[in-house]
Amino acid sequence: MSRDKPTVTLLGGSSVLPASPGEALLERVPNPHPDADYVARFTVPEFTSLCPVTGQPDFAHLVIDYVPGQWLVESKSLKLYLGSFRNHGAFHEDCTVGIGKRLVEVLAPRYLRIGGYWYPRGGIPIDVFWQTGTLAPGVWLPDPGVAPYRGRG
Repeated sequence: MSRDKPTVTLLGGSSVLPASPGEALLERVPNPHPDADYVARFTVPEFTSLCPVTGQPDFAHLVIDYVPGQWLVESKSLKLYLGSFRNHGAFHEDCTVGIGKRLVEVLAPRYLRIGGYWYPRGGIPIDVFWQTGTLAPGVWLPDPGVAPYRGRG
């Protein structure tokens, strides 16, 4: 992959939502600043998947923070990958940790954390947090900015 012109297949054209996360293509592009430690954040306030038992929809607010190494995730491929969960049955923990692990597999970041703030089903919200790598001293990692679930109170 050339540093001058990255090879991406999804960007710049129409795309079909992948049928499942396993079929989704996550593309990467060269990091223009591999010498710098910085945080890139993706906030996904309308993530959806299906309960693997009932088939009912589950909703989450995801926050993905990572310190890139040589690669950045191409954002359109990330959107399509995350959208592919819409008809995918998996528990909250599997979705959240699985997304984090897939990003690590593709990007090999210096650090990655994902927070899955799931909306209640059966009266209980489930929040799932996963991280890998070590955050270098002096790297600014803001608070995710998602308040704990409080119901209508």
